[in-house]
Amino acid sequence: MQQCETPDQAAAYWKAHIATHPYFNSECECLVVFILNTRRRIKGHYLVSIGTMDTILCHPREVFRLAIMASAAAIIIAHNHPSGEPTPSEADIKITRDLIRAGQLLKIEVLDHIVVGNPNHTSLRSLGYFYS
Repeated sequence: MQQCETPDQAAAYWKAHIATHPYFNSECECLVVFILNTRRRIKGHYLVSIGTMDTILCHPREVFRLAIMASAAAIIIAHNHPSGEPTPSEADIKITRDLIRAGQLLKIEVLDHIVVGNPNHTSLRSLGYFYS
């Protein structure tokens, strides 16, 4: 299982496993959840939602459904911006905060939210959007 403790490791996992997946569409926003164990190793991932070129719908219920079934200790949320610009939108920031609160209730830590652009990525945790 691949270690995933930094935004760079999460982005590398995205490039190796998500961007090459047949269901991935680089022209639409795709939201993926990485399931992690207690040692921050990726147990698996799942595609939560495929949106449009600038919008994606997601609900905490869908984000955490498989994480609960897989007994995840933590998750990392990741999605792409088809524009190539990895700057998070206000909607990205809001859903991240909602998911952090949902994770706190479920005792599943949200470690980060990675926005994947081309060729760069951005970590919402690194930008200070996670509560300490």
